Amino acid sequence: TMPKNKKRNTPHRGGSAGGGGSGAAAATAATAGGQHRNVQPFSDEDASIETMSHCSGYSDPSSFAEDGPEVLDEEGTQEDLEYKLKGLIDLTLDKSAKTRQAALEGIKNALASKMLYEFILERRMTLTDSIERCLKKGKSDEQRAAAALASVLCIQLGPGIESEEILKTLGPILKKIICDGSASIQARQTCATCFGVCCFIATDDITELYSTLECLENIFTKSYLKEKDTTVICSTPNTVLHISSLLAWTLLLTICPINEVKKKLEMHFHKLPSLLSCDDVNMRIAAGESLALLFELARGIESDFFYEDMESLTQMLRALATDGNKHRAKVDKRKQRSVFRDVLRAVEERDFPTETIKFGPERMYIDCWVKKHTYDTFKEVLGSGMQYHLQSNEFLRNVFELGPPVMLDAATLKTMKISRFERHLYNSAAFKARTKARSKCRDKRADVGEFF
Repeated sequence: TMPKNKKRNTPHRGGSAGGGGSGAAAATAATAGGQHRNVQPFSDEDASIETMSHCSGYSDPSSFAEDGPEVLDEEGTQEDLEYKLKGLIDLTLDKSAKTRQAALEGIKNALASKMLYEFILERRMTLTDSIERCLKKGKSDEQRAAAALASVLCIQLGPGIESEEILKTLGPILKKIICDGSASIQARQTCATCFGVCCFIATDDITELYSTLECLENIFTKSYLKEKDTTVICSTPNTVLHISSLLAWTLLLTICPINEVKKKLEMHFHKLPSLLSCDDVNMRIAAGESLALLFELARGIESDFFYEDMESLTQMLRALATDGNKHRAKVDKRKQRSVFRDVLRAVEERDFPTETIKFGPERMYIDCWVKKHTYDTFKEVLGSGMQYHLQSNEFLRNVFELGPPVMLDAATLKTMKISRFERHLYNSAAFKARTKARSKCRDKRADVGEFF
């Protein structure tokens, strides 16, 4: 286990540090959370309605996410925003489930579109209490909203003692919902994603990481082809949950020490391809992308890694990359063919089609499956706020090795008159300078030197 006085800016998952953080500051931050714990629920109906009208823009689930951070600045000052958010935090204790859900969504959308680190650092206990209550007592949609807020809360706080405390409180409840056959499938699905994301950010204990992996494994392996089955896996209402669990599991595998990765590869490498025969296109795609990532990890550990069933696997992948099945919808086929062309190239030729993601004046190159899967996961959680967080969120910048925030707004850029070409050269140089041997420094928890 890591020492508890982790610095705020420590590099995460092999990223490069974006500056030092003082232990004293971290200690002060750690004690700051108790101040706002005793928020009383509204007893007065009118007060509740009045606050709701103040926050009407923010209780509408779409209002924050769609408009993005610029609109927030136009709408008023930081004080206005904080005032509205305080109102929403109070409303997470409202008697009405609809009001509580709208409040959770409003806070989540605000945190997805603006960095509010200091504000939530002071209120994280109150927020965690509200999320816990809504997860335990709420029905499907409220549970989903609470889990989604938990993910964004941890993304804002980044790795450190505050996120660890949130995970310690919410982890057992998320796990219980994920494994509860009587809970709503949609709530279980969102909780699986949330559990994976929060664990990726906050888990400080290797045994906790392993037990999370096991919990997710127990879910998605239920989709594996059984010996007595025919060649096609029929999807069930649970398939969406199995997909989310598989994707969350794959994310966590990228931060495991190498000896654990080896164990998981042995367990799953020969069973995972059976998911490629599922009749649900999203399961086929999730399984294909996870397989490509497993190959990348395996070859990172052992460059001449040999896969015994290579011939039958490439045959399956080729069929999916050229699928002309008349029973499948056109859009599904197009999406599937595109993904499996990439997966096939990854498996056969170790090739990855590099993508460029632009955000503000910067660009990031997605040049491997680990990076792609990590990006896709956070994009799913943050939605349209992803670009803003890539610019401003130190934790995400560490994950993607982007260095400290550049934070150039449009006005600054105009005065600097950087040409696109110069910017491209700068980014390329920075990109080349960063190590590509991710597998060698993938985990700060384990000294992986001994495996090489």
